[in-house]
Amino acid sequence: MKADLIVHQIKTLYTPNQVPPVKGKDLNNITMIDDAFLAIKDGKIIGVGTGDYHKFIDENTKYHDAENNIVIPGLIDGHTHLVHGGSRESEYVKLQMGTPYLDILKQGGGILGTVDKTRKATLNELYHKAYNSLDEMLLFGVTTVEAKSGYGLDLETEEKQLLVTKRLNEDHPVRLISTYMAAHAIPREFKDNRRAYIEQMLNDLPVIYEKGLAEAVDIFCETGVFSVEEASHILTKAKETGFKVKMHADEIDSLGGVGLAVELGAVSVDHLMAITDEDMEKLANSNTIANVLPGTSFYLKKDYARARAMIDKGVALGIAGDYNPGSCPTENFQLIMQLASNQLKLLPAEILNATTINPAYQLGLDQTTGSLDVGKDADFVIFNAENLTYVLYHYGVNHTKDVFIKGKQVVSNRQIVREL
Repeated sequence: MKADLIVHQIKTLYTPNQVPPVKGKDLNNITMIDDAFLAIKDGKIIGVGTGDYHKFIDENTKYHDAENNIVIPGLIDGHTHLVHGGSRESEYVKLQMGTPYLDILKQGGGILGTVDKTRKATLNELYHKAYNSLDEMLLFGVTTVEAKSGYGLDLETEEKQLLVTKRLNEDHPVRLISTYMAAHAIPREFKDNRRAYIEQMLNDLPVIYEKGLAEAVDIFCETGVFSVEEASHILTKAKETGFKVKMHADEIDSLGGVGLAVELGAVSVDHLMAITDEDMEKLANSNTIANVLPGTSFYLKKDYARARAMIDKGVALGIAGDYNPGSCPTENFQLIMQLASNQLKLLPAEILNATTINPAYQLGLDQTTGSLDVGKDADFVIFNAENLTYVLYHYGVNHTKDVFIKGKQVVSNRQIVREL
């Protein structure tokens, strides 16, 4: 088979090399190919290696010179709150003065403040705001994004968020996976009757599923939000409806959410700053991805998740951005990786596995993306760097040079390539 594109002059190509989920000490194992090339046909990788690539070329083959830079798989952000109205800089000073995040929520701010703005925003307003954020993510090398709803807290607005994600997936080069998260908070109108809101969510689950608007259901299991018992009730119904399930758990307090996530076969459990050693062991004996979100710890000045301890116990780790307006307002995924390196003490290979193949597995995409293997989509990033470690060492800047999704160049010299 002849390639329609050869990417050559790659200084070093870095890629995961194991069947996911990649756990524990195996996270520090990747393949590194010096003087590498990629051969691509119809958006798929047909060859990867070093040295002579001439068997893949004919008179129609085009070339892309990596200019002696490094290549990694397209980055995958497995946890974002991409679609939302407005921003929350009005709460920023409160946070700096030490007001707890949950107190801001009780005062009607936080998630509920964004709910007000999202309900008022039109679909087109939400679409253009999220489109711009996707552009920023893409410029940092992100080629796949999970996007949650959860700023509607009523069926009409939740559907509006999910429809925005669906439209973005059709229009934007970044691949989007959608998650329904009406269990993000109790809306004001149900403040005195949370049971009625939970029943409303349960009734809405089949509507969302039948319209094909989401693949998974998530819930914020935390003190003052949803209890473990409520999470069990909602997620069990979600599984029965046909959804995958995932959880926000142990962000502030350890309530037992991790054990429930493992019991339900959740695809991921996220945050985990307060996780216990016992729950780490439960995760290690499961295929649930433990998503750590260092950007949230950084912004909220909270303890970081004990990622090193999780790895030592054999957990399958993921690193995600948690882009949202209240606790991690950044689209800079390279900064998230750099925080994982500097603050979580993770090694470069561990970070690569945790931002590519493990989130691909979590999102059900590991057969098509997450590593640079023959037969997979040609999703990759060319970094202007001598090696992978340099990308983590030289922090706070954008190392991206070029980005390809399914073999098509979508970023060139840090500029998005627009279709004419």
